[in-house]
Amino acid sequence: MNKSISIIAAAAMLCAAAFAETTSTVEAYRRKDGMHVAATRVANEPASTTKGAAGNWREMLGRVKDLVGTTGISGFIGDTPPSYLTEGYYDWNGAFHEGHEIKVLGGVLTYGAGQFAMILVCLVLMYLAIVKGFEPLLLLPIGFGGLLANLPLSGVTAPPMMDIATGLTEPGGFLYYFFSFGIDTGLFPIMIFMGVGAMTDFGPLIANPKTALLGAAAQFGIFLAFFGAIALGFDLKGAASIGIIGGADGPTAIWLTSKLAPDLLGAIAVAAYSYMALVPIIQPPIMKLLVPAEQRKIKMKQLRPVTKVEKVCFPLIVLLLCGLLLPSAVPLVGALMFGNLAKEVGPSVARIADTVSGPLCNIVTIMLGLSVGSKLACEKFLTLDTLKILFLGLCAFAVGTGAGNLMARFMNLFLKEKINPLIGSAGVSAVPMAARVSNKVGLESDPSNFLLMHAMGPNVSGVIGSAVVAGVLYTLCR
Repeated sequence: MNKSISIIAAAAMLCAAAFAETTSTVEAYRRKDGMHVAATRVANEPASTTKGAAGNWREMLGRVKDLVGTTGISGFIGDTPPSYLTEGYYDWNGAFHEGHEIKVLGGVLTYGAGQFAMILVCLVLMYLAIVKGFEPLLLLPIGFGGLLANLPLSGVTAPPMMDIATGLTEPGGFLYYFFSFGIDTGLFPIMIFMGVGAMTDFGPLIANPKTALLGAAAQFGIFLAFFGAIALGFDLKGAASIGIIGGADGPTAIWLTSKLAPDLLGAIAVAAYSYMALVPIIQPPIMKLLVPAEQRKIKMKQLRPVTKVEKVCFPLIVLLLCGLLLPSAVPLVGALMFGNLAKEVGPSVARIADTVSGPLCNIVTIMLGLSVGSKLACEKFLTLDTLKILFLGLCAFAVGTGAGNLMARFMNLFLKEKINPLIGSAGVSAVPMAARVSNKVGLESDPSNFLLMHAMGPNVSGVIGSAVVAGVLYTLCR
């Protein structure tokens, strides 16, 4: 048995030595000619000598010793970012992309320590998704994508690169392709909007059109955050991307940020989805502060039935008006209305509605979350700008909630049939959670006062409103 093992080991050593010598010769030829070596050149190489084999064994042993430097542990300990980030790189077309200086927390943390810190942040996001149930369908893939992006030397977010000296190319990481295909192009948010449309009932808005004003008022938080971001030193495009957090619509925030300020995407997406998940915590204190107890008890009449013709015509009319007045918002509004139209038409296109709201939406949600998570790199997230974005997003969300409540109180000054101001907070468009919160706070004031269907009117109008505002900001700031 020992003799057989010795023979096998010796044969393996000879094969490895021959392979190493052949590889060395091929690389030398490549360096000489600057081109890939033809297969016939490899076949005609002279046999390796004993001295050459020994030399290559020493080289291989040296590489074995250097394996320690390729582990994630050494990556966490090290302070050197990937060279393609700092020195630049050539893409597959031979175009050069310049690098830039990287400082984590302004130079307080090394790059490896920053990656370790971001892994802890991503684990917290996944904890909130799994244990606390905060937006699990999106926070889980976002957190996991950030975890992948911050594992040292994994290369999952690296772009495809070319070695100009040899002409050799190396493909990029899979998250790079996810992001390039779905986020850079704006495709994933638009596909998500199709699913949202197929799951949305515009009936409450059609039955009570004046609630659209509440959805419009809730967009005030967007403009507050926009001007606040400018005051804090962000440029126009960055400020527009930060402001849209106030719409509490994640796909809209991702779509606009990917167009205007992609470097801020990670922080903005985390802020948008985190605050959407925290709706039951953030909104009730604001609602109780701005709406007197007696007005919380206002009961609203049951909504009238909405015909199928109205539901079918509504998405078509909204799309045509958007196309006439604000073409830049057509991609988002059009996708939303297509999904809703497929839902309302009925059995003849039920397969389209089921696919858009089910399998397609689920697949895109996974890829969208992982793509956004790939932008949670430590050098982009662990910055002072991230803290500013989180603060401005919270302010925008709170102001949007309060503006909806105050608009309802203002409308009651002129209406015979009063509106319960609590439903105004649903205009922030976090569908359907914001409407549920309005209903919950209403039931706390009067257990017989059900506001859910009434709150869905401003809720769905907020979805349309945030898409329209995104189109306006894109037109003004691009």
